[in-house]
Amino acid sequence: MKCEGLNSKNTIAHFKGNDPQSGQYYYSQTTTNPYAQNNPDTFNYSNNSIPPSKNNANDESRLEKNPVGSLAGLGILQAISMGLQKLSQVCAYKLSAGKEFAESATVKRIAENMKSKNGLDTAIEYITPENMNRIGAKYGVNGLLEQVAKGQNAFFMDSRKLAVAPEAKPSLILHELGHAINAKKPFTKFLQNTRRFAPYAPTAILFATQLMPNKKDGKPSFVKKYGGLLGFAAFLPTIIEEALASFRGIKAAKGAIGKSPALKTLTKNYGFALATYIISGIALGVSTKMAQKEREAGIIL
Repeated sequence: MKCEGLNSKNTIAHFKGNDPQSGQYYYSQTTTNPYAQNNPDTFNYSNNSIPPSKNNANDESRLEKNPVGSLAGLGILQAISMGLQKLSQVCAYKLSAGKEFAESATVKRIAENMKSKNGLDTAIEYITPENMNRIGAKYGVNGLLEQVAKGQNAFFMDSRKLAVAPEAKPSLILHELGHAINAKKPFTKFLQNTRRFAPYAPTAILFATQLMPNKKDGKPSFVKKYGGLLGFAAFLPTIIEEALASFRGIKAAKGAIGKSPALKTLTKNYGFALATYIISGIALGVSTKMAQKEREAGIIL
């Protein structure tokens, strides 16, 4: 199963599940690696299945050639990753502390209008600690609703035609219905599906770096030079789709309450949520570049 959603508690968007085609995105305070699945403290996209380079005079590691410069570069990247984690924590705190833009009844009415207007066949549920087991059993999502019940998460699951949000923070449901609308349109559905491939991007980039030699003049290959940007690009479709989901939710709210301070409150809350995804994409790029540099330095094979 696959979920798209917001999380109002923690920090960096992660992929949670046994494989990249199942699970949901959530936030973790343990790492800036947006896809660490089994070891949340790991900050390294490399793996030992990548073939080492051939041994020759030209393959002397950068660490051997310039140990101070190599270690300094890795240290800078690590500092950046730590800074991104702190920044994401701030954004996540702002989201969780944000007040609701309207009364619960108003939000639920907007959600129903949004569902009807867009012809959605998505069930809407507002989760509490008291009803989470019943709703989990009803839709076969047991184990996914605990954070929602605590007011820390919300998600849309296309395979179950289900959108859930906390009863304590119902405004998140408008974003989830934005995902439901996206799932009906070919291009935005494609954007949703790309998130299942993003976890493989750093490994693919490392393979490409090994396969593409430097230019004849000694300058780095395109993949080697822009590995960090390519890592970020792998997450960019997810960022775009998340932004579109929020835009649809804000548009629905605007149709009901007009331009008002309340609408600004919703926009601000969704802005903090989107920021965590943007930071996750940047963190993915930093992680990719760091893995490249570790390979060049001979720290990893």
